[in-house]
Amino acid sequence: MQWALDPAHSQIQFSVKHMGISTVRGTFQQFTGRIDEENGIVRAVEVDVDTSSLNTGSSQRDDHLRSGDFFDSASHPAARFRLTSFDKQGGDVIAKGELTIRDATHPITLKGEINGPAKDPWGNEKVSATLETKISRKEWGLVWNAALETGGVLVSDDVKLSIDVQASPVAVAA
Repeated sequence: MQWALDPAHSQIQFSVKHMGISTVRGTFQQFTGRIDEENGIVRAVEVDVDTSSLNTGSSQRDDHLRSGDFFDSASHPAARFRLTSFDKQGGDVIAKGELTIRDATHPITLKGEINGPAKDPWGNEKVSATLETKISRKEWGLVWNAALETGGVLVSDDVKLSIDVQASPVAVAA
């Protein structure tokens, strides 16, 4: 069975330490994705994220993140995740895959849980997943930073990714 991510009921979020004392959070507001599963076993996952759709609540910061200092959204409009392995133990999962940002591809491991299938009040079948990981942004070429007078740097290298998605079956053409 093939499932499509439902952007209205899904979020792809990131968070990063700022000045070592606070956390900046953001979301990617436009993405597409599909999940292929057979008898409850996930065989493939592909997610494409529009890097220009990021939103941290500050237009000045968002413009900087879209610039060549970070995502370079004009030249690299999409980040991509492709599943390489999926291990399910009850509701807990470990999803390994390749994340591509700015034409750099590196392995990541997402851990979390999946739920469903369940039917909504209109009889539509749904599944969901909540997954997290931490990555080093420098591995993907997002290296801009500024030194602080008190020591340290403005933006942490570690970025936490939090993914909450809901998916619906893809209609099969007759």
